[in-house]
Amino acid sequence: MTIWDSLKSFFSGQAIKPIQFKESWTVYLRNNLPLYQKLTNQLRDSLHEKIAQFVSTKYFEGCSDLELTDEMILTVAGQACLLIIKHDGAPYPNLKTVLLYPTTFSSSVDEIDIHGVVTRRSIHRLGESWNNGTVILAWDSVLHGAKNIYDGHNVTFHEFVHQLDQENGRTDGIPAMENSQAYHTWAQVLDDGYERLLDKAERGKRTVIDKYGTTNVAEFFAVATEAFFEKPTQLKKKQPAIYRELKAYYAIDPASWFSQ
Repeated sequence: MTIWDSLKSFFSGQAIKPIQFKESWTVYLRNNLPLYQKLTNQLRDSLHEKIAQFVSTKYFEGCSDLELTDEMILTVAGQACLLIIKHDGAPYPNLKTVLLYPTTFSSSVDEIDIHGVVTRRSIHRLGESWNNGTVILAWDSVLHGAKNIYDGHNVTFHEFVHQLDQENGRTDGIPAMENSQAYHTWAQVLDDGYERLLDKAERGKRTVIDKYGTTNVAEFFAVATEAFFEKPTQLKKKQPAIYRELKAYYAIDPASWFSQ
């Protein structure tokens, strides 16, 4: 029985027990997630546990005639759970559904001009994160982002960071933290990093963190995380304060993985 078959049974009330992690799943993790190969055995065990919880509690749906496979589900789940590999509790408690499209999908946005006229236009997206418990992803971008761990671009990381950000009710670049001091330090460091990125972007300077992060602080958090996992050595050198905050939040040190 595939994961997808188990999910259909589980969510229809037919399954008695949650889905258990299977050793055969590691084939997809090894093939599609080079970061998986860099983890210690202890971290891999933690990741396996998180993945089993994730696929037992989230509903996956293929869109635009995409036929879901175990490879797709595990590639998404593996990356999503890598973000929370050291976090306690159930993975993404507010998340209910993951929608997968075969490739880029269209999304409608409303734009208001200076005269207050609203214009709706369609744009192409690689991913979206909604605060109603839904993540939408383009499968080809998911796979490409998973396999290339050096370019600092990963749509799955990006959208699931937004889910982490939204857990405390707002998408503002400040996820749930342990105490008020942690909130204060996080906000101070990320605001400073955001302003630095704005300044460098305006001056046309090269940056480790993708310039899409200039959109707002929430997007800065997302792209900074992409750099943290895929360009950790450069981020640690160029933006040590940002690296320290992300290291403390995720409770892992990707720079040590890349130095091996």
